Amino acid sequence: MPLIPEEPQIHEQAQGPRATPASGRTAPTPRPVPGPRPAAPPRPGRPGPARPAPPAQRASRDTAAPQPAPSGPAPAAAPAAPQIQLIPASPEGALDAAEEAVDMLLDSGRTPGDVLVITTGEPHPWAVHELSFGDAAYWAQHDAGDDVFYADAAVAERAASRAVVVVALSGGPEAAAVTALSVAHSRAGALLIVCGDPQRINSVLGADV
Repeated sequence: MPLIPEEPQIHEQAQGPRATPASGRTAPTPRPVPGPRPAAPPRPGRPGPARPAPPAQRASRDTAAPQPAPSGPAPAAAPAAPQIQLIPASPEGALDAAEEAVDMLLDSGRTPGDVLVITTGEPHPWAVHELSFGDAAYWAQHDAGDDVFYADAAVAERAASRAVVVVALSGGPEAAAVTALSVAHSRAGALLIVCGDPQRINSVLGADV
């Protein structure tokens, strides 16, 4: 049979191309494979080329820079000068005028603890009464701060500030009037009422205030 010896040749020819190892073939031109791509223009939701950090945070710091937190308590404002009200009265009637002023203050809504009365000349009867129990009891009434307090000009410097101070120029030497008005002006928080001779009051206040 002549075809039998040729079977291996036919087989070799048929299988020859297939028998070539894959590594021995020329590699075809590679097709694009998904991988790193050139930087694309920035789009929403897709990062683009490196850009400087947004200035939002720096802007917030710059905005806050001109307004630093205070390093300490703000300086206290200078206290405003009290309003001054003059009530003309003679030395004999100054104490009564002061009593009427106190009554008007209480009727207008002031509490008794808001009012300090400073007198010249004879002490106020209330002060005389309280001092009869001793100096300590007298100043304890002052420290309690729940009632109108009456003080002579000689001891008025011991009195604390109150919203309203009433001065009765009810006599005494000129030095007592100067002391009373000076202390009253420094102790009055909102209102200073002076009962006495207007000319005398103006001369003392003009030199002292």
